[in-house]
Amino acid sequence: MVEQTRRLWQDGPEVGAIGLGCMGMTWAYGSTADADGPDEVIGRALELGVNFVDTADMYGPFTNEEVVGAALKGRREEVVLATKGGNVVRLTDDGAPAMPAQDGRPEHLREAIDGSLRRLGVDHVDLYYLHRPDPKVPVEDSIGAMSEMVAQGKVLALGVSEFTVEQLDRAQAVHPIKAVQSELSLWTREHLATTLPWCVRNDAAFVPFSPLGRGFLTGRFREAAFARDDFRARMPRFQEENLRANLAIVDRVEAVAARHDATAAQVALAWTLAQGEHVVPIPGTRRRSRLEENAAAAALTLTDTDLAELDALPAPEGTRY
Repeated sequence: MVEQTRRLWQDGPEVGAIGLGCMGMTWAYGSTADADGPDEVIGRALELGVNFVDTADMYGPFTNEEVVGAALKGRREEVVLATKGGNVVRLTDDGAPAMPAQDGRPEHLREAIDGSLRRLGVDHVDLYYLHRPDPKVPVEDSIGAMSEMVAQGKVLALGVSEFTVEQLDRAQAVHPIKAVQSELSLWTREHLATTLPWCVRNDAAFVPFSPLGRGFLTGRFREAAFARDDFRARMPRFQEENLRANLAIVDRVEAVAARHDATAAQVALAWTLAQGEHVVPIPGTRRRSRLEENAAAAALTLTDTDLAELDALPAPEGTRY
């Protein structure tokens, strides 16, 4: 039986085995007109024990922290709250989201945490990530500035996102890194051989973002039909030829799901949980029904046969970005 709660790190907070990524509530995946309100989704998450909530200043930009803060008003003690700084939003010529730039300068990060706390309406966050390493700024400088936030009580623990093992070692030498957020799913597995072992050695949480392959592994997308303001419209794996080829992955996930009377999304999440007790995925959703479906994945135990079949899935066509 899969444990339905996990400890983020040694002596760290206990959280639901499935967390909640909030990015899509305000940014990146097109119109939110048909979505449930963030208050409703986040409120239901806390009722279900999904108490590890993740946001970032760049989502919106800035609007995501505002809606998360509003939804958590009066409920701060019920949540383990994570946000991120160090990424700067860029848009394409037609106003759609583009790959962000990095700003890991200490002066930027000091301003960023104060802005995040203000928008969230809190006096501290439980976990603050450097959203990406800035190639122009030494890791030591960025983490050094973030360690000041811990000393000031603005942040309880530090994390990083999409760091190499070499960068993780350098960051750890400056201040303990308690969580590493990187992409992990049935079609993105490279961190299993690198980042996850580092987290095990250093007793840090490994926090997979996009554990559902940006929605692809749910089986929802059978053709490349994305709105202009949907980030996936420009992602290689979602281009028509690649997407058609990648449907073979989804078909096999759905076959495993049928054996358990589960959904493909639940199988994909159960697979991430099966990678080790340090793993706490944060699937995103803006619908209450999907939240409930995701949360139920913590109760799904895959057999050795299931895991072997899923481990043998082919690599996807197309790069991540």
